[in-house]
Amino acid sequence: MFYYYFIIALQIFCFYHIYKNRSPYYWVFLILFVPLIGAIIYLFRYVFNSADTKKVQKDITNVINPTKKTKDLERQLQFSDTYANRIELADAYYENKNFVSAISNYKKSLEDTVQDDLYAQQKLILSYFQLHNYKNVVKHSENILNKPEFKGSKQQFCYGMALKELGKVDEAEHQLKQIDRPYSNYTQRLELAKLYLETHRINEGKSLLEEISEESKNMTKPNRRIYSATIAEVERLLKSL
Repeated sequence: MFYYYFIIALQIFCFYHIYKNRSPYYWVFLILFVPLIGAIIYLFRYVFNSADTKKVQKDITNVINPTKKTKDLERQLQFSDTYANRIELADAYYENKNFVSAISNYKKSLEDTVQDDLYAQQKLILSYFQLHNYKNVVKHSENILNKPEFKGSKQQFCYGMALKELGKVDEAEHQLKQIDRPYSNYTQRLELAKLYLETHRINEGKSLLEEISEESKNMTKPNRRIYSATIAEVERLLKSL
């Protein structure tokens, strides 16, 4: 029985590692059809070369019991209420998609005025965006607008999309255009193209969609797999124009 659960745990960890690190997809089939041998080969090929055994064990535990990490960090924070411990707990909540608890802890960390609040503000923007709380996305974005880390970041994209949702189309376009960079940010640029189309600027929208479509032809196979949904949406919109 232990052997069975050990194999299952090993497979789950490998699948998680493949997804997280975008390893070649054929490993999924190898690990499925040759469970123990396939998993061991994968571990030595991709894991043990870059992480020690202790970390691998910890990652497996987190995959099997994702709440264990947060419970351990909650106890750690009770024992020692420091900025670092609270941020670590907030990050664990964020990883588990418990955005409400993540927000509570990121906001609490802002009370420590000795620390630079940039990281907490960045994570608050991402957390509020996941909850579709666009007013708070805007609020926290405006706290770091002048930081060099903001330009071209995920936070700037969330800010632009939040402005769009709040009906501030011109301001949204201003932010999204700053993320329009060739051969990158495909998903973000698709949203900018949609904004053009929604505001009846068909030529601008079509032009940007054609750029993304053309660039996609030169993508590596891993990137085509990562952005497959985005490329499909681009092609669908082009056909509809």
